[in-house]
Amino acid sequence: MKENYQKSKATLLAELSSSETGLSSAQANKNQEKCGKNELIEEKSKSIFMIFLEQFKDFLVIILIAAAVVSAILGDVESTVVIIAVITLNAILGTVQTVKAAKSLNSLKKLSAPSAKVLRDGNTVIIPSEQVTIGDIVLLEAGDYICADGRIIENASLKVNESALTGESLNVEKSDETFDHDLPLADRINMVYSGSFVTYGRGKFLVTDIGMKTEVGKIAGLINSAKERKTPLQANLDSFGKKLSIGILIICALVFGLNVFRGEDIMNSFLFAVALAVAAIPEALSSIVTIVLSFGTQKMSKENAIIRKLHAVEGLGSVSVICSDKTGTLTQNKMTVKKFYVDNEIIDCENGNFDINHQKRLLLSSILCNDAVCKDGKEIGDPTETALVNFGLKYNFNFKYIREKYPRITEIPFDSDRKLMSTVHNVNGVLTMITKGAADILLDRMNLTDPEKSAISEITAQLSAQGLRLLAFAYKEIESADISVKDESGLTFMGIIAMMDPPREESKAAVAECISAGIKPIMITGDHKVTAAAIAKEIGILKDYSEAAEGSEIDNLTDEQLKEYVPTKSVYARVSPEHKIRIVKAWQERGNIVAMTGDGVNDAPALKQADIGVAMGITGTEVSKDAASMVLADDNFATIVKAVNNGRNIYANIKRSIQFLLSGNTAGILVVLFASIFALPVPFAAVHLLFINLLTDSLPAIALGLEPHTNDVMKEKPRPINESILTKSFILSVLSEGLIISAASAACFLFGLQTSPAVGSTMAFASICLSRLIHGFNCKSDNPVLFTKKFFNNKFIFGAFGIGVLLLALVLFVPAVSTIFKAEPLNIVQIIMIAATSIGTLILIQLIKFIKKSVKK
Repeated sequence: MKENYQKSKATLLAELSSSETGLSSAQANKNQEKCGKNELIEEKSKSIFMIFLEQFKDFLVIILIAAAVVSAILGDVESTVVIIAVITLNAILGTVQTVKAAKSLNSLKKLSAPSAKVLRDGNTVIIPSEQVTIGDIVLLEAGDYICADGRIIENASLKVNESALTGESLNVEKSDETFDHDLPLADRINMVYSGSFVTYGRGKFLVTDIGMKTEVGKIAGLINSAKERKTPLQANLDSFGKKLSIGILIICALVFGLNVFRGEDIMNSFLFAVALAVAAIPEALSSIVTIVLSFGTQKMSKENAIIRKLHAVEGLGSVSVICSDKTGTLTQNKMTVKKFYVDNEIIDCENGNFDINHQKRLLLSSILCNDAVCKDGKEIGDPTETALVNFGLKYNFNFKYIREKYPRITEIPFDSDRKLMSTVHNVNGVLTMITKGAADILLDRMNLTDPEKSAISEITAQLSAQGLRLLAFAYKEIESADISVKDESGLTFMGIIAMMDPPREESKAAVAECISAGIKPIMITGDHKVTAAAIAKEIGILKDYSEAAEGSEIDNLTDEQLKEYVPTKSVYARVSPEHKIRIVKAWQERGNIVAMTGDGVNDAPALKQADIGVAMGITGTEVSKDAASMVLADDNFATIVKAVNNGRNIYANIKRSIQFLLSGNTAGILVVLFASIFALPVPFAAVHLLFINLLTDSLPAIALGLEPHTNDVMKEKPRPINESILTKSFILSVLSEGLIISAASAACFLFGLQTSPAVGSTMAFASICLSRLIHGFNCKSDNPVLFTKKFFNNKFIFGAFGIGVLLLALVLFVPAVSTIFKAEPLNIVQIIMIAATSIGTLILIQLIKFIKKSVKK
């Protein structure tokens, strides 16, 4: 079945029961009833209250809620209040982050034109864009936003900016011709699309699609259907929470059964088991992770990476594939003259000698046959024309002076049918017509021999293969300034100027760093394959031209075939939104964490589908920013690489925090089990455990999350998507460190029991508090840090230690506070015992790390 761009105007008008004078009011009403309004439909979103409730689905949170209920029943109000406060704070933070994320379609709607000029009953009327319907004839002129998709039926030098939709940065010259072959979206120049806008000329189009059937509507559908995935850390924490919860429940059940078997009171045994659960669960873990990620976002914003979705900070550290747009991200988004061909020689722009007549004449002509200006630092005009003006300025050829010296007498403006522009000037007393245009068009209009034409054709093919955009220049001396298109023949060839949007200076180094870090960079662009491949090869993304493909090449591949296809390609050109989302999904199906960059509406579905969507802050549309996890304030690929570095460091720091919390909580569990097995009194009151977990533990855990970053992480490969936090080495470290800290606390407990159970409990509490505060220094690295610079490189860990010791001193030595936290007065010997055993844990753990490091060597 033929697409609309492949049908003639007459055929389409007949199919849609329309005419070149437009619809009648009756027809329009009938079509509106049948087709609906010209608007985008949004999926029903969850209420804020429902989002808030969903934050309580986590298994760890459910256990904490149960512990709070039991504590309330047993009259332990303090524990109940603290637990409820913590889980409510986590739920509020989660709700705020989720609500911020769901704005994409609202911004997409803003792209719709507020009104449109249509022909109704043979008259031109202005109507709201939502009332435009199938079969309407819409009138366009420069400055208009296009309200629907349609086939051009009348064209007068119409140029349209479709960059948001197709990714092509240059304005598209439109045509009303019919095509009989398949074309990608960006090459369907006889169509206009909703959300784009007219930059030049005028025209009319027949509305063929409205609302959700338009290309923008299809993108809205893709945004609705694209599912955001959990980051590796979120998935890890979920898995970790379930495993930890099951383990805690089993241990608590065993302890409860053991105590009942030994004849203990059932209610006391149950209270003991609840205390153990509270000791085991790192209540503040979610809050600490959120705080560490928040600090990470602040650091990254200073480096031009603005994080919209908090967990994306850590997700960046797992990225193994970066799919990047070309224009403005890897390149400068500024057309620049690179080479020119004159007098049978290709010359690099740096080697020009404009004292030579032929070179000087070409440069002067490129400035004269040109409408662009540079005013107050702003470039006004077509990107290729501004490139020519800037090239002249670089060599002190001021466009104002030149245009005043050789003023334009008359002109034949550029139009999309001729693909030429001509201007007439008095050059040293001779009327001269300067013509510029596509090289293949001008070749047939110049006085050249066949060998000369063949030589120029070879040069244009050679330059085009390098991804350069070409403009040819010719001239003709004339007798009268009264010229027409018929005069654009019999021209004399002057030369060709070759331009491109050059790579950013830092792109090549950033791509190299990606590859060394085990990350595959991929270019996905709406530009032509030759141009994209040339840029990709220059910056190191492409090794061989066989790795470049066009979007149309994947149309006939199944999802399974695409999975096998994507590792063989590094560049995709002329892609549609559907292509982008399929490429991202294919990499994800292969087990990769994918980052996707983009700036246009056409990028939004893939940005949402990707694990990390990265939008452009300068050139990006609001739609792309809303769909993304991160926004680049400088539109620079190198900033993504910095963000990956930060993400990897942040994950390493979060893992240190988790190791610190788990090893400390393991110590608490082992002390409680020790007391239970040997029929000793309960070593900790519930309020002791909450003090440890929420106050003395939280501060060092946050401080470990702020450990200084290192570039060493970029020498590692991305961690596997399914790698658990609980690796074998991680579990062994947690258990061994927890055992050492528990031994110190148990020793103090037994020492204090000689005086009384209350003193024993106070000594156990004080010892485990101080040991865990000191343990923060152990968790800075897997290697020993004592007596090294690394021991002193984090001021936050010293601050956390100082505040923790001060809080512990208040509990131990201020009677009013001691009463609240059930602490008994201690003598000097008992205090020395606590300090000695706590410092002993540091020395012993550092010694074990030293032995491990020596064995590895």
